[in-house]
Amino acid sequence: MKYMLLLRQDIGAGPAEGTPEFDAEMASWGEVMGELGGSGAMVAAHGLDTEATATTVRTRGDESVITDGPFAETKESFFSYIIIDVADLDAALGWAKRMPNVTYGSVEVRPLSVHEQDA
Repeated sequence: MKYMLLLRQDIGAGPAEGTPEFDAEMASWGEVMGELGGSGAMVAAHGLDTEATATTVRTRGDESVITDGPFAETKESFFSYIIIDVADLDAALGWAKRMPNVTYGSVEVRPLSVHEQDA
């Protein structure tokens, strides 16, 4: 079964770049992502650019509205996603618990929907 891990954190949370703590966290990310890739469970993983680069599209009635920025105001920001293919939710939660940002952010685990077009 495929799951998406949606990684979030408060904007500005986590260790500051250029500090030993940042370097240690990057090493942790390298370790867990290496293990995830080596396990065969990883389907895809990509970081996301900041909300400042986002564009949101909404259509109400016959009118489309295009807005600069994210779809909702929030203190937390999505910064990455990982798609995994594992046996069940327990396995997906196991990987989510290992993400280094889980101590100051969150990892939402959501099953990918299965439709006929998902060949």
